[in-house]
This record gives sequence, structure tokens and C-alpha cells, in this order.
Amino acid sequence: MDATPRPPVLAGLRRTYEGRPLLESDLASDPMEQFTFWLQDALESGLPEPNAMVLATASSGGRPSARTVLLKGYDERGFVFYTNYESRKGRDLAENPRASLLFPWHPIRRQVRIEGTVTRISHEESAEYYNSRPYGSRIGAWASRQSAVVRSREELDERYAELAERWPESPPVPDFWGGFRVYPIEMEFWQGQLDRMHDRLRYRRTRPGWALERLAP
Repeated sequence: MDATPRPPVLAGLRRTYEGRPLLESDLASDPMEQFTFWLQDALESGLPEPNAMVLATASSGGRPSARTVLLKGYDERGFVFYTNYESRKGRDLAENPRASLLFPWHPIRRQVRIEGTVTRISHEESAEYYNSRPYGSRIGAWASRQSAVVRSREELDERYAELAERWPESPPVPDFWGGFRVYPIEMEFWQGQLDRMHDRLRYRRTRPGWALERLAP
């Protein structure tokens, strides 16, 4: 008997989106304000982890990489997430400080896509957030040399236990860990529509402010 799993048939998988069109007149003049409106809708809809976003980076040689991270704050300066600076994304951003973010809120037929430049936030801001995290997460930041090869799960667990014994109460902020801020250059608001005629409205940063443009779906 052949136990090799067969790939599922995907060509027929599709979802029909129906609803009121998204018009330019529906959007706020500032994309950060519009993002707040949509994030609030995502929160109120009961979506699991509405602050989860796909972060795409590229090395200096152009090799792309994407992963899901959590948005931990935003304001007019940009969108903040935290990570190990020595991870693959940390190394990518050191070489090529540009990134794309994607919020995939498919159950409410919306997406937000952001492109921008990236800088590290201050040590003080990182420390404030680090010290607000649960104890286990703080030890975990020390225990995992993110993206490095490890021999086994046991090796990770042993390192975690050693560090928890060293710092039973208040682990210090790792010098290899902290926050990045994505300063948006473009922000696109996508809303699904019937027959794949989706609405895509993009804010593009210009010298006087923001230009709002409709993109073909």
C-alpha cells in the first residue's frame, strides 16, 4: 500500500466576498488614523491575535524571508515589534533596513499592507517593554539564540532551566534583543469584493503629506 500522501486539490478552493465597496470618501485623510479604525474593527470582530502581522525582509543580496510577528505598538513614527537582533530578520534589517508588513484579516475580508524603512528603537523603550513581559518570556529571550541551529529540544530546555536558576526573579534586558520601528512609506488598505474586483486603496507618502490612490485588483 502506498502511504505517500497525495497533494490536496486546491484549484477549486475559493471564497466569495460580498459587501459594500470601499470608496476613497470612506477613508481618513491620514493612514495611521485609518489603520486605527480597521484595527479596532478587527479587535471587535473577535479575530484571534489581530496584531499578528507577516514581516517580510531581504538580505543585502536580495534573498527574501517572511515570518509572523506581533505588533506591539504604533504611532505617527511607525509600527514596532521586538526580536533578537541576531535572528535572521535582525541580520536582514542590519544589512537592508527596509521591510513590508501584512495584516491578513481574512475573516472580515480585509488586509493592510505596509512598506517602509526600519530603525531600532531606543534601549529605554525596549527595556520598558521587556520588563512588562511575563517572566517566562523574559527568560525565553535569553534562552533562545533565535535562528541559530540547536542540537535538540533538550538543549533548549536545559538552557532555559539554567537561566531561570541564575535569574529567579528579574532577568536583565539582553543586549542582543530589542525593538524595531517600521516607518511607513506606503500603506495599502484592501477589502475583498465580488468576482475578485477587490478594492485596493493606497496611501503614498509625499513631501506635503499623503497621496491616496486606487490600485487595480
